[in-house]
Parts: sequence; structure tokens; C-alpha cells
Amino acid sequence: MRKNCLKALAILQTLTLAGTVYGATEANVVPEVLRTRAQKLMGPLPDKMSGAEKDTPARVELGKKLFFETQLSQDQKMSCNTCHQVEGRKGGVDNEATSLGVVGKRGSRNSPTVLNAGFQLSQFWDGRAATLEDQAKGPILNPVEMAMPDEKVVMKRLSADAQYPALFKKAFSEDTDPMTYDNLARAIAAYERTLITHDRFDDFLKGDDKALTAQELQGLSLFLKTGCATCHNGPTLGGNRYHKLGQAHSYANQSDMGRFDVTKVEADKLKFKTPVLRNVALTAPYYHDGKILALADAVTEMAWLQLDKKLEADETAAIEAFLKSLTDKDRETK
Repeated sequence: MRKNCLKALAILQTLTLAGTVYGATEANVVPEVLRTRAQKLMGPLPDKMSGAEKDTPARVELGKKLFFETQLSQDQKMSCNTCHQVEGRKGGVDNEATSLGVVGKRGSRNSPTVLNAGFQLSQFWDGRAATLEDQAKGPILNPVEMAMPDEKVVMKRLSADAQYPALFKKAFSEDTDPMTYDNLARAIAAYERTLITHDRFDDFLKGDDKALTAQELQGLSLFLKTGCATCHNGPTLGGNRYHKLGQAHSYANQSDMGRFDVTKVEADKLKFKTPVLRNVALTAPYYHDGKILALADAVTEMAWLQLDKKLEADETAAIEAFLKSLTDKDRETK
């Protein structure tokens, strides 16, 4: 009799657990069941990025110095870190809708985070740069951004510096001429491949039931139930595909054609690389044009635009809470 009762109780618990995985409004979300579902769609961030096996300490050291180097801009006041701030509690962005360049003009798109950027399939919102190296070359020569006239001027300025010739030679000792613009990009990319964050969601995925609060667990449950993970999946929760902004309802800004500007393929109009959600609580404002100021508003708007769903206030709050658990523990604010 006792054995049968225990068996019935186990079945009841299994059914209850299955229901609470997607029931974000339920009081009790069971971590073990939710974890299994999340692991299939997301997974923790890897310890290394592809290409890091070739990054020597000397290249990383040089890349870090170059990342913060203002000599790479026309007025010698702007560095990579100006728009992609990585120190302290910063999220790899400047928290501007669009970034201000050295000539007093703003770019047309929001600066995406450089944190974990090397895990993505490409760089920039439209994917026009295939690698971190390709991306590193662009802003320095962009007339609206750092506005250097050409590669030769960049390298001539660095060659005249007391430190850089020796640093380039140490980092690229196998090269006859180590001081090249390609090597500059390779060094910056090497440093950027070290910008891997570690958050409480990773701890949860790896088995820590106490890593997330009850509200954060409910938010994760609702994130899956609502369909957010359709686009925001993989270890970075995004950055691995292009999607049309406004699949269910049109987004207000129809002027930026996104991926179409690169491919000229009609089906790519209004498509953008799905942004990563790691550290998203630190990267406001949101979307490619930086028009959405608050994370809660971004969640509500995205559910409507992409999934044709109107979230209740408590649902938005729960998803927002979960998204905040994706903040690097070294940068997390309570």
C-alpha cells in the first residue's frame, strides 16, 4: 500500500513539475526541470572563443593597450573603449543611443557590446564583418567614428611612439615587418577574445539550484514559454542568426534596412543580427537604433513585435529579473 502511494505521489510530482516548467505565474518553479529545458536551448558560455588558441600573452597585452589607445583617432581623444567601455561595471558599450565620433557626428546605429562578441557568427548589426579582426579595422578609418585617413597614417603614428615598435615585434616575432594594420587588428581581436563574462545563469545551468531567485526562475520559465528563445538561444542567447525586426507587427523605424544593405537580398530587409542577451541589463538603450531606453520596455515591445504577445506587468517584471541574472558577476549591481 505504501509503495503504491509513493508511486502515485511520484507521478503526481512529475506532472506538477512538467506544468511548472512553463507556468511562470505559478508560485513554485522546479529548478531541475527548468534547467533541463534551458540546457537544450542555451547552455553555459564556453571558457574560450574560437581562435584564442593562437593568442599569445604578448598579443593580448598589445591588443589591450591598443584597445585603450587614443592615438588611433584623428583628434587623439577617442579609443575603442570610448564606445565599448569594458572597465568597472560597464557592459562593453557607451550607453548612448548612437555614439558620437571625433568630428561631432553620430553614427546611425547603437554600439553593440564587445563583451562575449567573439562567440557571435559575425560582427556589427548587419553582419558586415565576419570576424573580430575585420571589425577592429572598421571604426578607426570610419569618417564618422575615429576618422583616421588611412592605414599608413595609423601605423606611422604608432611607429613614432616609444613603446609600440617593441610591443609589435614581441607579439608578432615571426613577421619580417610586424608593424602592420593587419597585426593591429589581430592584436585587438586577441584582447577581445579574453572578454568572456561569468554570470549566475551559468551557475544555474551548471547545477546550482540557488543561483537564481524565485522571480528569476519564473522569468526564465516565461522566457521559454513565451517563445523568446526562438531567437535568443545558444550560449550567448543571441548573436547566431539574423531576424526581421517586426515579424508580427511593424517596428516604428522602417528607414534602416539592416542586413539588406550588405546582401542586397530582398528577404534581408529589416533583418538584423539578433543581439546577445548576456549583460543586457548593462547595455541600454536598446535595439539597433537605441530608441528603447528601459529593459522592461524592450521586453514588452519585443514580445509584441516578434511574437504577437502582450505581456502582463508581472510577466515583464519576471523576464526582466531573469535577464538581470545574465550580468557578469564582477559587474553585477544589487
